[in-house]
Amino acid sequence: MSATLTTDTLPQTTTDPRTLVTKPRTATEDTSVEDLLSELHRLDENDPRAADIQERIVLRLQPLINRIVRRYGGRGEPLDDLKQTAMLGLLKAIHGYDPGRGKPFKSYLIPTVNGEIKRHFRDYTWAVRVSRRHQENRIKLRQGISEYQQNHARTPTTAELAKEMNLSEAEAAELLQISESYRSLSLDAPDPSDSEQQEGARLEDHLGSEDTALERVVERETLKPALGRLSERECEVLNLRFFGDHTQREIADRLGYSQMHISRLLTHVLEQLRQDVGESGPAHT
Repeated sequence: MSATLTTDTLPQTTTDPRTLVTKPRTATEDTSVEDLLSELHRLDENDPRAADIQERIVLRLQPLINRIVRRYGGRGEPLDDLKQTAMLGLLKAIHGYDPGRGKPFKSYLIPTVNGEIKRHFRDYTWAVRVSRRHQENRIKLRQGISEYQQNHARTPTTAELAKEMNLSEAEAAELLQISESYRSLSLDAPDPSDSEQQEGARLEDHLGSEDTALERVVERETLKPALGRLSERECEVLNLRFFGDHTQREIADRLGYSQMHISRLLTHVLEQLRQDVGESGPAHT
């Protein structure tokens, strides 16, 4: 005979059904960032609990940091670099925040992170290192040019820009030149100004070559006074031997002297020139 189950025979439970669908909030979710910071500042920096609390704060604020970073996207810097910079700003804010002042942490965090990102752009995105004053003035320069173009439908001259920015014309010219240092081009880049549209033309092709004659400038200028003290005949012999590339026999025949006389004359002149320029050594004729 089978047993009949009724509601009276089922085991009774005192569990409230609402507890099966409602998850209690954890202490981490209930604790505000300010409370976590207060707890962090009460701990010694070597306390192992400090690292755990700091990690909880960072994870809590990660979405806010990502939103701040996205505002600076598209300005030529990789987002990963900007995220690292923003995280550095977050850590600085965590350690610099004073919970005793009673102000919300975000009011201290956001300016700190923004300042760190702007400092990154100022210090690491210039192709050539320039002074902070010029870096800051570059922003004013761009604003001044933009406003002038909107009002006058043309680009301002250096004098007009100087007047607009309350600078001297020389200062404005210097600022315009320095502003070009923000970005640099590779010498392997194609030349956009090539009027002949030569395939493979590069910016490097416009660079001047090394002037090897520059090495002789000092020597030539040093010799000038010494050569000026030689007689006309001595100068003619030197000119024929070293610039005309004639042999001693050819010079002797041309001037009506013996080869021995020309040899002794060249030896004497070269020795005299060496003494005048402060050199020593055998004279090569």
